[in-house]
Amino acid sequence: MATIFTKIAKGEIPSYKCAENEDFYAFLDISPLAKGHTLVIPKHVEDDYIFHLDGETYAGLWAFARKVAVALKAAVPCKRVGVAVLGMEVPHTHIHLVPLQTEGDMDFRKAKLQVESAEMKAIADKIFAEYEKL
Repeated sequence: MATIFTKIAKGEIPSYKCAENEDFYAFLDISPLAKGHTLVIPKHVEDDYIFHLDGETYAGLWAFARKVAVALKAAVPCKRVGVAVLGMEVPHTHIHLVPLQTEGDMDFRKAKLQVESAEMKAIADKIFAEYEKL
């Protein structure tokens, strides 16, 4: 049974795509901590624990996430891009990239933002355009 993230990466479920290559996919979190909150996933591995990934997939995921974070920071004004790996909600390894103004912006217990679809699309398009420049 494919995870929701696998279905997103395959295009079976719509998403706000920020970046993609043959092995990895990045898309906006639909319940973001901040505008531009992005999830980065491996396309072909559904394991829910990042440290179960083989070395090549693990290294590739982080290299891809780094490139997405650079694009994210260029597209969304912020002081830093925070990184978290929790993986408690969806049983598919994923890295959270969150634009930060303060450390408090990375508190996953706080209320999530409600962002209109048009704005989500505009943010994803900006990140994608910055990613394509790299």
